[in-house]
Amino acid sequence: MPSSSKELTKEEEEGIREEIAELENELGGKDPDAAIKEHIALLHQYNELKDATQIMIGKMATMKDTTVRKLHEDYGLTSDD
Repeated sequence: MPSSSKELTKEEEEGIREEIAELENELGGKDPDAAIKEHIALLHQYNELKDATQIMIGKMATMKDTTVRKLHEDYGLTSDD
């Protein structure tokens, strides 16, 4: 099977090294696996809060005899919120 790898030019190699340095700087010394686990935990927390909020908006809509969509409009919420 022929190899499809190619040698990197000095410029490509330097570009990759710079990108790695930038990413490591963004991590601020954190272990990448720990950073990913923390991010996932924060996403779970965000989703739980969003779900709870949607439940409350649904209850408000029922109490006000309106739609969830109308409440979203009234409160300036987008589908991304």
